[in-house]
Amino acid sequence: MTKREELLQNAALKEELRKMQAGEPYNAHTPEMYAWRDETKKLLRRLNITEYHEPTMASITRELLPNSADNVYAEPPFYCDYGNLIFAEEGVFINFGCIILDGGGVYIGRKTLIAPGVHIFTAEHPVNADHRDKWEMCRPVRIGERCWIGGDVTICPGVTIGDRSVIGAGSVVVRDIPADCVAVGNPAKVIKRVNLEGEGLGIRGEG
Repeated sequence: MTKREELLQNAALKEELRKMQAGEPYNAHTPEMYAWRDETKKLLRRLNITEYHEPTMASITRELLPNSADNVYAEPPFYCDYGNLIFAEEGVFINFGCIILDGGGVYIGRKTLIAPGVHIFTAEHPVNADHRDKWEMCRPVRIGERCWIGGDVTICPGVTIGDRSVIGAGSVVVRDIPADCVAVGNPAKVIKRVNLEGEGLGIRGEG
């Protein structure tokens, strides 16, 4: 049994994780939650000092991302809050410098490409300062299959991006993006439909 598996036997930790994943207010600052994130940080350190060609890379990635497909690849440096709440399907590639705050669950469809410097956030804080001192909450992010998320994109809590869509480099995604679209800007807006029947090679992408 790994240290993380051992920690998951704790009832207080399981309750805070349940509330976090359910979108309910939760306390991120309990001793149990600190201990849970500390174990994730230890795995991240191991991952981020490991070269891709080293035989331990795959096993460290699997331990960090136990609910993702075996062939998901995260290029170091990579950072996340928990790791077990990233649900990436087969063939997902995450490039250098990605940050994923996965408390609410981040779901990534097969063969999606995530460019360098992408930030995916599920955690959010109350606007009211008194509430913000006490608790936070999360909303899941869902990215469809065969998407391309361009460099330095920020995806905010609660967003869903449809299958095969492209998000242009530097965009900030604050609302849902349909399938088969190109979206760019801050906030990101759809500028083009793609993957239409009879379409050629499409636009030249960035990131």
